[in-house]
Amino acid sequence: MLLKQLCDAFGVSGAEAEVRDIIRQELCTIGKTKTDPLGNLFVEKTAKYDKPTLMLCAHMDEVGFMIKHIDNNGFLRFDKIGGIDDRILVSKNVVIGPNKIRGVIGAKAIHLQEPKERETPLRSKELYIDIGATSKEDAEKHVKIGDYAVFDTEFRSIDNIIMGKALDDRIGCYVVSEVLKKSYDVPITAAFTVQEEIGLRGSAVAAYAVNPDFAIVVETTFASDVPDTEEESYCTTLSEGPAITFMDMTYIAEKALINWVTDIAKQYNIPYQYKRTAFGGTDGGRIYTTRKGIPTVIFSVPCRYIHSPVALANIEDINHTISLVEKIILHIKEKPTIKSKVGFE
Repeated sequence: MLLKQLCDAFGVSGAEAEVRDIIRQELCTIGKTKTDPLGNLFVEKTAKYDKPTLMLCAHMDEVGFMIKHIDNNGFLRFDKIGGIDDRILVSKNVVIGPNKIRGVIGAKAIHLQEPKERETPLRSKELYIDIGATSKEDAEKHVKIGDYAVFDTEFRSIDNIIMGKALDDRIGCYVVSEVLKKSYDVPITAAFTVQEEIGLRGSAVAAYAVNPDFAIVVETTFASDVPDTEEESYCTTLSEGPAITFMDMTYIAEKALINWVTDIAKQYNIPYQYKRTAFGGTDGGRIYTTRKGIPTVIFSVPCRYIHSPVALANIEDINHTISLVEKIILHIKEKPTIKSKVGFE
């Protein structure tokens, strides 16, 4: 299953090669593939017509860690890559480096902590990764400074629910891949970007290179329909379809464009919701400010517990996202009067 392959792959920001290889292998017969110097993967699919040009975007990277020090006893100190809550780190399994060395994030035992220490969560700088090494020399046989690490979690599913690491944004990579497998009348370039989690870097380069007439970004966002959260504070809700972004910290949507998208969703009875908080940012924020400005919409699949060892999503939300993106692509050509609404020339 492609989604499982993608989620299980090792792909922290700056080390996305394993994810890129999976996607390239999956789509090599669909269109022309190429990689830029930063590591973005492009899949170019030609069509009957030359215009409008469309860019689909999803990022390949996941949050993780980088080894920054090996102490004399063989314990590994690390820095976080991307936004990870320190509270969820202790005792989590990780894999490190190209040889996938397994380790566990450790801390001072609770019975050795002072009472005040037990009252506050341990910070990442107080933690270490234990690979069972007996000395620095022993550890260096397996791991070196600068190696990347990710959570060691295997993808699994129960009925319509999927669980695994890196759902952000391997779900997006899966959606874009599935959309590309169908035929359309307009040319599409899919950009699978790098380094989103550390500053939306790959998308800035990709959008400048592709310079499309229109862009669709497929992401995940946090579903806050969990205990101790008031409903008015929900960002998204699981099982209610893809979330459409009006605004976040990097992007403000064109309302006419949002209305066009929601009209299509209603026409085909595709459920959707709005992202109801302005927290965070996505590749869409970089794309829509590139060059003269690129009309962009952002669809996010709701996920609980993103940026943690195990996130959770509903496969129906993913399928509805695929359907909505497919219908939008069809309507770009079928209803050319829409061009004036979305800013095409």
